Parts: sequence; structure tokens; C-alpha cells
Amino acid sequence: MKSVSTTELQGMLSEKPQILDVREPYEFKNGHIPGAKNLPLAKVGTFTGQGPVYVICQSGMRSSSATKQLTKMGVEAINVNGGMNQWRGAVK
Repeated sequence: MKSVSTTELQGMLSEKPQILDVREPYEFKNGHIPGAKNLPLAKVGTFTGQGPVYVICQSGMRSSSATKQLTKMGVEAINVNGGMNQWRGAVK
């Protein structure tokens, strides 16, 4: 499984990468990476976009699961290690 650190993702933000936040809506509303789309883990199977997509959650567990599922669906998915717990960039 492909993965990046939160620091690596932060360095890519100027390129407007596609970021998929797989936390629950209430977690997403409490703070997320600007530009990220919210799609809870339970609904990842409904994702219809194209990759590459950077997948993030709170700690890295749900995003790891979602990344595996998206990869099986043929989407180029990259897990963000450490999740929002490790994120030091801006939040919305």
C-alpha cells in the first residue's frame, strides 16, 4: 500500500491534491484539511472519483482500511500515515 506522511501531504497542498477524509461527519466538522472531501469509511465503496486520492482519518487505522478497499476498486489511493493526530497544517 502506498503511503505518505502528513508532512509530505502538507508540502503538496499547493498542487491541490484530492484528499478523502474517511472520518465520521461530526469528526470532519470539528476540523479538517481545507479542500478535503468527507466520505465516511462505511461509504467508501460508493467512491466514484479518479485517483490519485490521499486518504486520511484520525489516526491512520480507518484510512488504511479505506486505502485497501479503494485500491481493490482500481483507484490509485495513498494512505496518510498518522492521520489528523499528526497533521500540523491548517484546518478548516
